[in-house]
Amino acid sequence: MRNTTAEPKQKINEQIRVTPVRVITEEGAQLGIMATADALAEARKTGLDLVEVAPNERPPVCRIMDFGKFKYQQKKRQHKSQAHQVRIKEIRVRPKTGDHDLQTKVNHAREFLAHKNKVIVTVVFRGRELAHVEEGRKVVDQVLELLADCSKVEAPPVHHGRRMTCTLAPK
Repeated sequence: MRNTTAEPKQKINEQIRVTPVRVITEEGAQLGIMATADALAEARKTGLDLVEVAPNERPPVCRIMDFGKFKYQQKKRQHKSQAHQVRIKEIRVRPKTGDHDLQTKVNHAREFLAHKNKVIVTVVFRGRELAHVEEGRKVVDQVLELLADCSKVEAPPVHHGRRMTCTLAPK
C-alpha cells in the first residue's frame, strides 16, 4: 500500500479529512456511507488505497483502488490520446547524384516514413542541368521505386523553376 503524493485535486488515504464518505469498491459495488477511518481500514484490509474521486459531492465519493496502477493507466491513456504531429521532411538530390549517395538518402527517407512523417523528394537543377530535366525525372522515379514498399505518392513529380518535387506519405 502506497501513500503516493497526488495532485492537490485527488486526495488519497490519510489526506482525506472529510467524514463521512460514500465508498465504492474496486469492482464498482457501493459499500455505502461510512466514516473515513472505517473506509481507510477497509481499503487497507484489501491492500489497496482509498482515493477521493468526487470531492464536490455530499458526502464525497471515495473509491478503493490501486492508486499507482490508476495513475499509470491515466498517464498511458493521455499519452495515447496525443496525436502524432505530422512533420514534412525533405531529401534533396541532384540529377548527377551517385547510386550510393542516393541509397543513403533513400534510407533516411525510410526512417522518416517509419516515424509517420511525410517526405518531399526534391531534385535541384543548376546551370546547364536545366536543359536535361529528364535526368532529374529518372532520379525521382528511381527514388519512388526504392520507396514503393513503405510509401505512397501523395503528389506526383512536378517541375517548377530550378526544382522538381514529389511528396510521399507513409503507407
